[in-house]
Amino acid sequence: MASWQEFDRQAPELAGVARRLMDAHRHKVLATLRKDGSPRVSGVETSFRDGELWTGSMGAAVKAADLRRDPRMAVHVSSGDPEGPDPSTWEGDVKLAGRAVEITDKEVLEAFESEAGSHLFRIELTEVVWTRVEGDEIVMDAWREGVGVRQIRRS
Repeated sequence: MASWQEFDRQAPELAGVARRLMDAHRHKVLATLRKDGSPRVSGVETSFRDGELWTGSMGAAVKAADLRRDPRMAVHVSSGDPEGPDPSTWEGDVKLAGRAVEITDKEVLEAFESEAGSHLFRIELTEVVWTRVEGDEIVMDAWREGVGVRQIRRS
């Protein structure tokens, strides 16, 4: 698994776009796995700090219980609709996958000013994908840990 900083070193252009879109939209969608293995989606906020990507949750949140049981997760960041009828004016969306590692160190929690009983997770990445429209093609720049970036175009 790669930290955000490691991903940024391996794929700086894609990391820059992903960070710009993530910073532009406060609310994201987090996908976790329920106890029975079925998917669950929840709203989430993320932040960047010390070369890492972070998220948190209230203590009684089911997404925290999901992540504590099975840390695999995905985050989806969508952008606004395209300007007018041209779909290539759409900024695109970013999806990332990996795992969320719960942080319990009191000093780290204090540095984040976490509320008592809340959870803090560091996100480790295995995949980041930026999807957009260029002309009449859907374009995906996809980074995978150990593989690097490749571009996929579909008409």
